[in-house]
Amino acid sequence: MIELGVNIDHVATIRQARRTYEPDPVWAAVEAQLGGADGITVHLREDRRHICDDDVRRLKDAVHIKLNLEMAATEEMVAIACALRPEMAMLVPEGRHEITTEGGLDVATQEPRLRDVVSRLAGAGITTSVFIDADPAQVEAAARIGARVCEIHTGPYAHAFHHQGRDAEAAAVTAELAKVRRAGRLIRTAGMRFNAGHALNYANVGPIARLPGVRELHIGHAVVSRAVFVGLREAVREMKAVMRSAAAMPEADGG
Repeated sequence: MIELGVNIDHVATIRQARRTYEPDPVWAAVEAQLGGADGITVHLREDRRHICDDDVRRLKDAVHIKLNLEMAATEEMVAIACALRPEMAMLVPEGRHEITTEGGLDVATQEPRLRDVVSRLAGAGITTSVFIDADPAQVEAAARIGARVCEIHTGPYAHAFHHQGRDAEAAAVTAELAKVRRAGRLIRTAGMRFNAGHALNYANVGPIARLPGVRELHIGHAVVSRAVFVGLREAVREMKAVMRSAAAMPEADGG
C-alpha cells in the first residue's frame, strides 16, 4: 500500500524567519503522524537554513514513524547520520544558492565516493536512498553503489502539469509521466524500492500515485501550505486520501 512521507522543512522555515522557537518542527511531526503520515522527512542542510541539528535529534526521539534524513554526501552529514541513525538517509544534491533541491543527484559521475557513503550508512543500520532524475543511467548507477531505494525527481512532471493548465492528458505531461514510469520499472527490476517526490500537490499527485510499484511519496510544501488553512493533521489526512484513492485505480504497466 502506498505510503506518505511528510517533509516538515518549511515549518522550520517559518520559525527561522523570526529566529525564534516557534513553530516547532517536532510538534509538526507529531501532528503529521496523528494525521496518518507514514514517515517524516527533514533536510539538514549545510547552511542550516531551516532544520537544525537539535531538531533532528529531538525528532529521532519523539517520532514513532520512519524518519528520513535528506542530506548531502559530505563527511559532516555522514557522521551526523551515523550518530543519529535515522531509519533512512536520502542522498541529495545541495547548493547554497538554490531555493530548494534542483535536479537529481548525479550518481553516475560519483560512484566510488557514493559507494563508500552508502557502505558507511549501511554499516550503521541505515537504509540509503538516492534522489535521482528519471534517467536509466542514474538508476543503474544507484544499483551499482548499493542504494536500496531510489526516489525519482518528479519536478519535471509537476512543472509540465502546471504549465499545461493542469491537464493530465497533455502530451508534455504524459511524456514526463512516462519517464517516471520507465524509471520505476528499472528500479524494481534492479531490486530497489521505487519512491517519488518533489513539487507534488493535491492536484497533480494522482497519476504518480497510480504508477505501478511506487511505494512512497515524499511531499512537503503542498502539505504545509494547505495546513495554513486547515491545520497540519487535516492536510495530511487529505493528501493521504487523495493518494490512496488514486492508487486504488491501477494503471497498466506500460509506456
